[in-house]
Amino acid sequence: MKVSEVTAVRPVCVEPHVSLIEVTRPMAECAATSVLAVEDGALHGTVTDRDLFIRGTGGGLDPKAPVDAVMSPRVVTVEAVDEPEVACRTFRRTGVRRLPVPDAGRVVGVDDRRPAPRRLPEARRPAGTGRLERPV
Repeated sequence: MKVSEVTAVRPVCVEPHVSLIEVTRPMAECAATSVLAVEDGALHGTVTDRDLFIRGTGGGLDPKAPVDAVMSPRVVTVEAVDEPEVACRTFRRTGVRRLPVPDAGRVVGVDDRRPAPRRLPEARRPAGTGRLERPV
């Protein structure tokens, strides 16, 4: 199985020169919390709603400023041909919430299937005692 076979989220993309105010429209229409800055099919960066608020208008930028003024240009990705376990390891290693999925240089999806956090052993109370013990 490949990442491209389990990635259900279609990317919301804008060009890097689009204004901050213009990028909010596709985000609202798609209920997206992030968009990809893509030009000629090539991924240039990612922009989150937080980027727009903190670095954008909250940071004093004009709403007509281009998206590339607030985007994160270093984007962690997984390839469409990678195994899903590669995506899981990448999520855990980097802490990102979304992984764009390029195929032959073009973004074909976004993987947002973050793995569940690893559960720590729960404390248990042995019958007849008031002490908590941790499983070994």
